Amino acid sequence: MLETKMETKTKMLSSTFIYFPRYICDWLASDPVCFSIGPGEHLRLCPQDYTCCSSQMEETLAHQSETDFLSAIDDTSQFLHTTFTQRHRKFDEFFRELIDLSEKSMNQMFTKTYGRLFTQNANVFQELFVELRRYYSGGSVSLTEVLSEFWSRLVERVFSLVNPQYQFSDEYLECVNKHAEQLQPFGDLPRKLGLQVSRAFIAARALVQGLATGRDIVNKAAKLSAGAGCVRALMRQWYCPLCRGMPSLRPCHALCLNVMKGCLANTADLDTEWNNFIDALYQVSEKLEGPFNMELAADSISVKVSEAIMHMQENSIATSTKVFQGCGSPRLAPGRSRRSPKESGGNRRPFRTFSPEEKPTTATGTNLDRLVSELKERLRPMRGFWVSLPHTICNDKNVAADVTNEDRCWNGQTRGRYLPDVTGDGLMSQLNNPEVEVDMARPDVRTRQLIMELRVATNRLKHAQAGQDTDFMDSEVEEGSGSGGGGERYSDDWPGYRPYSPPYSKPPLNPQTPIKPPRVRDRTGSKWNRSKGQSISAVSRPAFFSLAVLFWLSVMVTVAPFWR
Repeated sequence: MLETKMETKTKMLSSTFIYFPRYICDWLASDPVCFSIGPGEHLRLCPQDYTCCSSQMEETLAHQSETDFLSAIDDTSQFLHTTFTQRHRKFDEFFRELIDLSEKSMNQMFTKTYGRLFTQNANVFQELFVELRRYYSGGSVSLTEVLSEFWSRLVERVFSLVNPQYQFSDEYLECVNKHAEQLQPFGDLPRKLGLQVSRAFIAARALVQGLATGRDIVNKAAKLSAGAGCVRALMRQWYCPLCRGMPSLRPCHALCLNVMKGCLANTADLDTEWNNFIDALYQVSEKLEGPFNMELAADSISVKVSEAIMHMQENSIATSTKVFQGCGSPRLAPGRSRRSPKESGGNRRPFRTFSPEEKPTTATGTNLDRLVSELKERLRPMRGFWVSLPHTICNDKNVAADVTNEDRCWNGQTRGRYLPDVTGDGLMSQLNNPEVEVDMARPDVRTRQLIMELRVATNRLKHAQAGQDTDFMDSEVEEGSGSGGGGERYSDDWPGYRPYSPPYSKPPLNPQTPIKPPRVRDRTGSKWNRSKGQSISAVSRPAFFSLAVLFWLSVMVTVAPFWR
């Protein structure tokens, strides 16, 4: 008979709560105290009326209520953790594949098009992709400096190739680079490619880093600890009905909300910064499928570099003539005779642009639009997650009674309607919480740290929307790279758009919008300041002459009265 009673009681207890462990059900069923109801003066947490729980059982159930609470938090936040983890992996793999395929396409196409001329100078292009990968991986690398160094090295190689009859020293090539800043031998292509690559890589890196930050913040926020006041409230709402002999009675919905809002008061304060963070992720992902398209940027590297080389070759006569005027006549290569620029550049065409069928293609079987669309679908329900967490938990039928069942639920003392009002959200709203005593004088340090991490991540994402990297604000900001109209500035980069013609023939030499930033290495060699034995270059001579004229005019005006 006793065994039959124990089996029946075990089945009844095991169906009470979804988190109720089997070993506790067996223990309660086998405890002799549970077969008789007696006075509850010994209880510290539950109402001291009739009970079937001993002091030891009450303490054990209190620990179990804390475990159940933390399990509920972990289970509810699992959607966030899974989403951030999977999306981070998918985007990271996709972006890295784009970079690899871009380099592979360049190697294949340039080898086919340029042959030995490319293989002999392949290290220039390899170094470019090494630095691009280093930047994307989070390295302290300025994209502006990376691209500037690439074009500087490329102009030296191409200038030597279009003038094979000369032998150029390192100092002379430094001088060529100095003149290249003014002559723009590659036309407007370095600026256009730089703008396109910078915006795409900045946005891609910011998105991947943001997804990793979201994953880490969810892990930290979900691993919280329940205070003594929270544990008491959890025990009273979940297991005190069990001790009163009503194991199937669920806590009233409003009671559950007050308990959860008190236990999660600090977590709810993440809401504002969390929503800002989710919005920033959403907006950056939209940029990546629009004006900051990473697929198009990776695809354009080979094409635009080829077009830039062709542009320099086609204008090699004018470029070489101006360089010779500024840097002096170079030495002839051994066994070569001096020829005019027309002869050296007019008959030799070592470079050509890609034909349409030769242009590199993006990754096969992958689609950035699909990845972004899936991410945006998952980001939408994440807004307000932390502030709505009490409602999410209490809406579970295994945790609390339905909101419509107000009279047949546990109100904290017995079966009946729960009368107190539901408190507001956040720490400062818990002053009058009837269920949980919350210390509002001491804000949670861990929550403050998470808020700061969210703000830093959101700031990085917002700058990425404008094509700016917070690590290199001074070097990466370029006119027209922001979101206010700069996104469609170069519509010839986009399929289906008509070509855009800038209103000027050459970009303005504006210090705030440099066409070609200075190279990292020093270029103060004497060759730049020497033109056929003179100390002032041809470029700076007009400015010097104007200063001299102004000086003598001022002297004449000053002494003119004395001539009368």
